[in-house]
Amino acid sequence: MRESAEEPEHTGLLTPLPTDTPSDRGTSARVAEPDAAAEPGPREAFDALYRAAAPGLVRQAYLLTGLRFLTLEAVERAFQQAWARWPEVATDPDPAGWVRAAAYEYALSPWHRFRRGIQEIPDPDPDPDPDPAGADPAAADPADRILREALLDLSPIHRRTVLLYHGAGLDLPDTAAETEASTPAAGIRLLNAHDELAARVPELAGAPPEERLTLLEQRLGALEPPVPLVPRPPAAVRRAAEHRTRRWTQAVVGVTAVIAVATSYTLATAPTRYEAPVPPGVSVSGVPPLSGPQQLTEENQQLHDKLRADPAAGPARLAPRTE
Repeated sequence: MRESAEEPEHTGLLTPLPTDTPSDRGTSARVAEPDAAAEPGPREAFDALYRAAAPGLVRQAYLLTGLRFLTLEAVERAFQQAWARWPEVATDPDPAGWVRAAAYEYALSPWHRFRRGIQEIPDPDPDPDPDPAGADPAAADPADRILREALLDLSPIHRRTVLLYHGAGLDLPDTAAETEASTPAAGIRLLNAHDELAARVPELAGAPPEERLTLLEQRLGALEPPVPLVPRPPAAVRRAAEHRTRRWTQAVVGVTAVIAVATSYTLATAPTRYEAPVPPGVSVSGVPPLSGPQQLTEENQQLHDKLRADPAAGPARLAPRTE
């Protein structure tokens, strides 16, 4: 009876510690999955940056260029560069500023003026069913049109400075740094741009000087492009960037192969030792020209043949007598 009473106690001491069963391990793995998925990868981070920065950047680029096609091209090219150099952009203190600087540089590049018919290039994504009733009435505001034209009349560097300071909201030192100028130079550019805008925009000209800056910031903040500007999805931009990188890689490999073949051919056909050049001929005076014997006449030829045929029967002077 004692044995039976002690048996449960003894059995309890030998009970093994609980271990994770396969189902428990699967459950713990599923619990840990959200932590791993919480960290976004490069694609997710790029897409988030694109969705956050692209709409505002498209609007700023249109105010820089006034051309829909060039605007969308500049913004997309900037994000393509960002994806191609994503490790650098991801660790940058201001990724949106990095992309903005690239888009501004491309939009204001002077070589665009050499592109034939750039203003007649069709839009990449025309609206198949435009709805005039749904258009923004502010887009047709004459005051907005006057302000847009006044901005486009500014020099590129003044236009960029105004949009960075009043449109993007940068302070003067950051504006100077992004335009690669000193802070006093950026301030002078702003003052000159304000004077030019006040001379072209009646709304600014009629405002008191102390209210012009506030009014200009409000007008630029509310200024919208008169055409729809819808950037492509981020996945399409990433694919275009990867395709562009592959094409450049193939071009570099092809050029390298051509250089290698040309170098090999040169090494195989080039002379291995020095060969002295042949000096040019010089005419020498006073030396008779080279010439052979004169041609025999018929009489001389007969005599020549006779003498060769029988030398002994020749003239006495040719056959000396022996005495």
